[in-house]
Amino acid sequence: MPKILIIDDERSIRRTLKEILEFESYEVEAVEDGIAGVKEAMANQYDVIFCDIKMPQMDGIEVLTKLKNDGLETPIIMISGHGNIETAVESIRSGAYDFIEKPLDLNRILVTIKNALEKTDLVEETKVLKKVIKSQSKHSAIVGDSKPIQAIREMIEKVAPSDARVMITGPNGSGKELIARQLHDQSNRKKGPFVEVNCAAIPSELIESELFGHEKGAFTSAVKQKKGKFELASDGTLFLDEIGDMSASAQAKVLRALQENRITRVGGEKDIKVNPRVVAATNKDLRKMIADGQFREDLFHRLSVIVIENPSLNDRADDIPLLANYFIEKLCQEHGMPQKTFTDSALKALQAVNWTGNIRELRNIVERLIILCDAEISDKDVKTFVTTK
Repeated sequence: MPKILIIDDERSIRRTLKEILEFESYEVEAVEDGIAGVKEAMANQYDVIFCDIKMPQMDGIEVLTKLKNDGLETPIIMISGHGNIETAVESIRSGAYDFIEKPLDLNRILVTIKNALEKTDLVEETKVLKKVIKSQSKHSAIVGDSKPIQAIREMIEKVAPSDARVMITGPNGSGKELIARQLHDQSNRKKGPFVEVNCAAIPSELIESELFGHEKGAFTSAVKQKKGKFELASDGTLFLDEIGDMSASAQAKVLRALQENRITRVGGEKDIKVNPRVVAATNKDLRKMIADGQFREDLFHRLSVIVIENPSLNDRADDIPLLANYFIEKLCQEHGMPQKTFTDSALKALQAVNWTGNIRELRNIVERLIILCDAEISDKDVKTFVTTK
């Protein structure tokens, strides 16, 4: 449900506008002055903001300027009973989405909200694409020289140029996403988006909307059309993480999408052509889930043209010194700290740890050590702050 913030010092305007918008199924918060409005807008996420221009203490133009200078991208609609062309021009120049004069016209308000929400969608899609580009340019290569990692690199080099679907298996925290990103970066689709979906983190009733999108009115909170991840990942890579947690109904629709390269948005009737390269990952035994009737065998075979088995960190202990040194350099830079180092005995002590959380756990422990220890981290430090086997 879209959230709207009203900033207006007139109680009657706040009450009336709030009641109208709540009747139209929007979630609405209203505050009575500019200072409170800035605080509320920065503390919580809103899809649209209405802001009066003439207010005591901090007027609407000041509110608008403050929010835009702080990087807020939410569409802000200015309202005023003292409207003139100069005020409207000043509002738009300061970053307002639109300007509406009092007395407020209901139809104008609703149309403006609809258009502003569509702009919010475009902003969110742009953010996703910017994040994709940033991650593609900055994320690291796979670190390690152990035989399992060398085998994975060779497999990626062979598989990446094709559009073959890949299933990546391995325990939590072992770096399955990094393998998926390497497949994308070395593919012919590297200029396209890398779109990730964590199937375990999305409620089952929302997974289909997330994957395939929905049409306006498809369900109670579907007040606008939304593209799904299959559409957003067209001409790029769609990474379905934790695929073993996907609901049975979503599995059936994913199978159809893979078979036909077409999807239908929730609540829609029109088939939409899509063209993502699909890479999936799981920490579960999908063959056992198939035997137990919890995962579709036909979907498994569609997804696992190529299988890459990612080992646990305990199975590639020879890589721990390389990984630890990589993380210590990176994390010291991120924290703005002087560079710290591990002694040889500290690295051996790290190799003695039972890594139940794999690479993610190693990174967290290195971060803990650089914060709590002196410039040279010893085996004693490791034994003090880390539980070993």
